[in-house]
Amino acid sequence: MALTLLGIAQPALAHKPSDSYLVVDATAGDTLAVQWDIALRDLNYAVGLDTNNDGRITWGEVRAQQGRVDAYIGARLQLQVDGHVCVMTAWQHRADQHSDGTYLVTDFHTDCPSHGRRLTARYTLFFDLDPMHRGLLRLRGTAGTRTAVLGPDNPERQFVLDQGGMLTQIAEYFVHGVWHIWQGIDHILFLLSLLLPSVLQRQDGRWVGATRFRRSLLDILRVVTAFTVAHSITLSLAALGWVMLPSRLVESTIAASVVLAALNNVWPVIGEGRWMVAFLFGLIHGFGFASVLADLGLPRDVLAGALVGFNLGVEAGQLAIVLAFIPLAWPLRNTQLYRFGLLGAGSLLVAVLAAIWLVERAFLLKILPFTV
Repeated sequence: MALTLLGIAQPALAHKPSDSYLVVDATAGDTLAVQWDIALRDLNYAVGLDTNNDGRITWGEVRAQQGRVDAYIGARLQLQVDGHVCVMTAWQHRADQHSDGTYLVTDFHTDCPSHGRRLTARYTLFFDLDPMHRGLLRLRGTAGTRTAVLGPDNPERQFVLDQGGMLTQIAEYFVHGVWHIWQGIDHILFLLSLLLPSVLQRQDGRWVGATRFRRSLLDILRVVTAFTVAHSITLSLAALGWVMLPSRLVESTIAASVVLAALNNVWPVIGEGRWMVAFLFGLIHGFGFASVLADLGLPRDVLAGALVGFNLGVEAGQLAIVLAFIPLAWPLRNTQLYRFGLLGAGSLLVAVLAAIWLVERAFLLKILPFTV
């Protein structure tokens, strides 16, 4: 199972997928104003900002490549107002810190009127390099603030500038929540590490297949419910800005939770109380889920809908994983493949992988190509 997850992993962050943040403002003047925040690490991969290859990107290196960067990103975003293609001109650049690192912030003037009726945004940044990349678009208009998540499967979005709706907001972030849990390998491995023993029981100091399906199902429900309740609490608190923890601490603790959950399968310390582990570390995982909404900087009137949709999407994505796990794990529970392959060797492999993540996140190192 762990090998399968590693096989589908793309060169991206271990937890937080590659995102950029796009703000289109139709309220700042007679023409649309655009602000685009793009991670320097992503631009370096695409354009090559670190010209001296010392592992550090300086502002001087960014300025030296500014023309290439503007041309690169300008070719990957198209805005239209009422069918008129907007000419975008970069006029200001600066650096800003997001929860996952330094971003280049570029401000654009456009020749498109802000009082138009229909806006179309087409976004293709990094899609050829990272199929998991997403553009998080925030539109400020006369009808309020709306958002959209743009990706390879939906690169274009159309807005009616004087209309908006909460249901559209919830649906948009529901989809993003599903993708977020499916792309968060560390969250998936933590959950699976807790679920693997659910179809087994300890007998004479070793794992054997469970004899009652109802007992296994209740154990799975306890673990999943505890994890869901816990990360829903902290996701809401963090997204609303009531409780904040340093990203480095959160990501390191998430990696540590995967290590401990996996090792507990090989050297059991906590048996029936795995739901308590799910709840305890689920609180930390919730802060990790909240990073996307926090970085988007949504106003309170929009944040409520985004939070509801995103959280429901995370739960739906998690439920899909559980529903796929049960019919596969139960028939295999008495086999050597499950007890010694998936539970034993698989848990050790997960623990090693998560330990590498822990070192990377705690000491800001890069060891594996798909983590930071």
